[in-house]
Amino acid sequence: MSDIKIKKLIADTFLEVADALETGEFGKKPVIGVAIEGSEHGMETIHEAIYLAEKKGYKAIVIEGEEVHKKMEAMLESGEIAAAVTMHYPFPIGVSTIGRVVTPGRGREMYIAATTGTSDTDRTIAMVKNAIYGIIAAKASGVPNPTVGIANIDGARQAEKALLKLKENGYDISFADSARADGGLMMRGNDLLAGTSDIMVMDALTGNLMTKIFSAYTTGGNYESLGWGYGPGIGMGYDKIIMIISRASGAPVIAGAIEYAAELVQNNCLRIAEEEFNKAEKAGLKDILEGLKSSKKAEPVAEIKEPPKEVVTAQISGIEVMDLEDAVRALWKENIYAESGMGCTGPIIRVSEANNHRAVAILSAAGYIQ
Repeated sequence: MSDIKIKKLIADTFLEVADALETGEFGKKPVIGVAIEGSEHGMETIHEAIYLAEKKGYKAIVIEGEEVHKKMEAMLESGEIAAAVTMHYPFPIGVSTIGRVVTPGRGREMYIAATTGTSDTDRTIAMVKNAIYGIIAAKASGVPNPTVGIANIDGARQAEKALLKLKENGYDISFADSARADGGLMMRGNDLLAGTSDIMVMDALTGNLMTKIFSAYTTGGNYESLGWGYGPGIGMGYDKIIMIISRASGAPVIAGAIEYAAELVQNNCLRIAEEEFNKAEKAGLKDILEGLKSSKKAEPVAEIKEPPKEVVTAQISGIEVMDLEDAVRALWKENIYAESGMGCTGPIIRVSEANNHRAVAILSAAGYIQ
């Protein structure tokens, strides 16, 4: 080793020791690359973000110039940086980002799974994968046993069934209970505001919207000032830590993304991801997802006559909105008059009080409800 390299190594060592004595944190700090072009708030915002991050003890550098993503990828490959913060990055299919926000109701941190990217081209399958991606991000950020809730949107009930099956097969997943009186792991809008679950599962388009609202609701929308951004890209076999922010992200959010990235590196996010995917596979994830695909294959619709109308006052909930009309027809087939509707907690089927127990049994046997 040359004298120059030896002197640099000694200098770096003394700097690390001095920094550790000042902050109380020992060990080499991960360097986070910030590769941002097109910010609506200018480069001064980027430099302010790095200043804010460094005040907290994190280390970040700006990556500038042409083909900034290629530079960023080369620096990740060489180990010059341990993770990166960027925008408009083209993740491959199968990878989605897990955002992190602070909820206004209780001031709790909540992971939005997901916010950008495409976990799968099928919405329900994507939501199941997003739940696992969210668990990985939360655990890698220091949450040892994160709770999972599912936003009450299209595809939620089918995703719920798949995740419950995964848990039944041995995958260690903790479900949250809605703060609303009737509970359950299906999360309402109130639960998003309160941060009832550590992880809120939804599709990426909805998650992107939620992240923008949580990040900028105090500023009028053009400046994202709260939270940690849109998060890291996570997917099976994906081996980089690349964080996403938006053109509207302000200095506090960019600094939050640097902090989030450093935590993922320090807690070995890639190892945690590999472990969680292995656990999920052992619990039959592949077969469960294949089952979701096969259940959606088109079948010819038989002509079913509507039974005579009767007064319907009993309500059956827990049915996926996309399955609602099929579930009604399944009851008609058994000569039970039923009507579909929307209750305050989502889709419902109304039947007579006399037929309620029999209808529940039929729908349960057919897989429309748990």
